[in-house]
Amino acid sequence: MDGRAALTERFEEHRSRLRAVSYRMLGSLSEADDAVQEAWLRLNRADVGEVAGREDTVDPEQEAVMADSVGLALLVVLDTLTPAERLAFVLHDLFAVSFDEIAPLLGRTSAATRQLASRARRRVKGAPLVSEGDLTRRRRVVEAFLAATRGGNFDDLVSLLHPDVVLRAVGPTPRPLVVTGAVTVAKGAMAAMQRARSTQPALVDGTVGLAMAPLGRLFLVLEFTIEDDLITGIDITAEPERLAGLELAVLDA
Repeated sequence: MDGRAALTERFEEHRSRLRAVSYRMLGSLSEADDAVQEAWLRLNRADVGEVAGREDTVDPEQEAVMADSVGLALLVVLDTLTPAERLAFVLHDLFAVSFDEIAPLLGRTSAATRQLASRARRRVKGAPLVSEGDLTRRRRVVEAFLAATRGGNFDDLVSLLHPDVVLRAVGPTPRPLVVTGAVTVAKGAMAAMQRARSTQPALVDGTVGLAMAPLGRLFLVLEFTIEDDLITGIDITAEPERLAGLELAVLDA
């Protein structure tokens, strides 16, 4: 298989993911299709050797982000970026468009566009506020909570909760809600089992939480207090202004 054919095959393998990211950015399927097609035309016009050479210089961290390009957490984080940050980040890191080409679209210099993409990249990746070991332990508990909720495993869910666990929720109910006790909290989680399908772990204010985002739109966030591998507190935020104040980022795979 020659270089051009290999390039075509590889692009087609990723077309659906590129289309999903474009749709998330543009909000229109037709415009998303046009954007992906334009990316292909530009790539097809480039010298194959040049493209291959560029691939060898891709940073591993950027590649990891791109590999999860339509992950739920990334879609949520993209939504928190400014339009300029989002455009610079996606066009450069996903579509490999040069900063010189992006700059005129944003009315900025190449250097300023590079800074936008860099700032967006830092926000996408996030910075944990706890140690790596603590982050791993918290992630294990949170992922087990999500798995038990999705699977409807009531006993497993109760086993993750402290007997006196307290759940506090601000929105979507008209008034703040407080629920106490492992069994009561677990029953409430079981009632939301279907919504758990659109929920994924994310870095929330520097530690592991859950982001619920139907169709990629952030709906609510769950933050956990964990002691001795048991969940002692769950804070649910669904009020838009409070959601906007949270720092969200993608957890490393």
